[in-house]
Parts: sequence; structure tokens; C-alpha cells
Amino acid sequence: MVRTATPIALGVLALLALAGAARAQERDFCADRPGKGSPPCVLDKGRFQVEVSGADAAFTRGGGVSVDDVSYGALELRLGLASMVEGQMTWTPRERARTRDHGVVSTVSGSGDLGMALRWSLKNPAGDGFSAAIQPFAIAPTGADGIGGDAWQGGVIVPVSIPLNGDWSLSLSPEADVRPNASGLGRHAAYALAGGVGRAVGPANLGAELWVDVDDDPAERVTKASFDLTAAWTPKGLKDVQLDASAYVGLNRKTPDLELVVGLAHRF
Repeated sequence: MVRTATPIALGVLALLALAGAARAQERDFCADRPGKGSPPCVLDKGRFQVEVSGADAAFTRGGGVSVDDVSYGALELRLGLASMVEGQMTWTPRERARTRDHGVVSTVSGSGDLGMALRWSLKNPAGDGFSAAIQPFAIAPTGADGIGGDAWQGGVIVPVSIPLNGDWSLSLSPEADVRPNASGLGRHAAYALAGGVGRAVGPANLGAELWVDVDDDPAERVTKASFDLTAAWTPKGLKDVQLDASAYVGLNRKTPDLELVVGLAHRF
């Protein structure tokens, strides 16, 4: 019995050691939130991550018109498909926009559109060192009237992360889209860029970014811009959990004056 049990026990110990080594080598936790840019990191194959916005409230004031646009539970699901590829899905279950135009109040509410994306790592899928990826995406018009879009749209993002020194890093997310025309006929190009710097301060990561979006609709070219502050915190002993908060300040009249967001991410 001793001779039989010994190799079995050794085999079990070897499997436990291999499992521990694999776990030790897994990539650091990396969430898409907070902020408007996309990181270049990719989940390990087979890992699943849920990222959810508890509340996202945008406020616009000016010219006798005020808009309060609040969404709850905006969800992003991420799954590691291969060592260099992950799949993503996004959806907002509830959004409510209340507009007061010179005393006349109107409200629209409902769920948002369904987004789908793939992220291919081009270098350093863990997001360490110089890291880059390419992320094509598509958005299906599944949302409620006045909340979602009226037609399919899509584009591609090329997220890049560059370490500046031991404390600071630079992130860039250039984006090119194809969006439906406001008239309902045809499509046009649009461009966006989120660029920012971040720094780890103990268990927290603090960031500041500039975001610009240029929508080249034939009826009217619209440019939006904001200055964004972000903070993310990983509780001690919970390396697969992140809590976050963001504040986006509009830099022109086409952008909400202020947007506040809180949320969390959890890796399984």
C-alpha cells in the first residue's frame, strides 16, 4: 500500500505545484475601466471578467436647455479566447435622459445598444512594458428609441501603453469609426482619441486624460472634448477586484458639462 500510495501522492503534489506555478505566472489584473480609452492588455486564455458601471450620470446646461442623462448597470463582459486574443460584449440595461427645454420637459428611457469586439495583442498582452493591440468592434442597434442608435456602426481602436518611468505611464487610444448619417441615409467617418497619463499610488491607480471625438456627419460636423480624472483601487487581499470612480469635465458646448461614473470590475 505504501508503494502504491507514494507515486499517487507524488503525482498529486506535482499537479498542485504545476497549478500553483501557472497561477503565479498569470497576468496582472487589468480592467478596461475607468476612463474613455481602451487598454492594450488581454485576458489569459479561459479567464472571464465582468466590468459594470453602478451609475453613469451626465449633466448638460446652456441656452435655456438642461439634460440629465443617467444610466445604470452598464455591463462589459470579457473572455480570454487565446493567449493573444479576447472577446468582449457591452450592453446598458437601463438609461434615462430627461430634457428641460425652456420649461418643457421630455423624458426617454430604455436599454442601450449591444456592442461586440475582439482585442488582438500586438505586443505584450499582459500590458507590461510597451504594449499595443488592435480592437475592431461593431454596435448592433438593439436599444430603445431615443437611447440607442438607428443602424449598425463599427470601427477599430488601436490602444497603446508606454511606460515613462517606474511610476508613470502614457496611454493612447486612437479610434476610427463608421457611423450612420443623422438623416438616416448613408454613413460617414468619425475619429476619436483618448490620451492620458497614470500613476500607481499604493493599491490605487490615478489618471488624467484628454478625450476628443470628431463626428464628420454631412449635416453637421460635431466635435466633443473632455478632461477626465480617474481613480481605481484594488482592495488588499482581493487581487481580482477593482473599484473605480471618474469625473469627466466637458471642454466645449457639444460635450456634457460634467459626467460622474462609479463602478467595479471582477476577474474570474
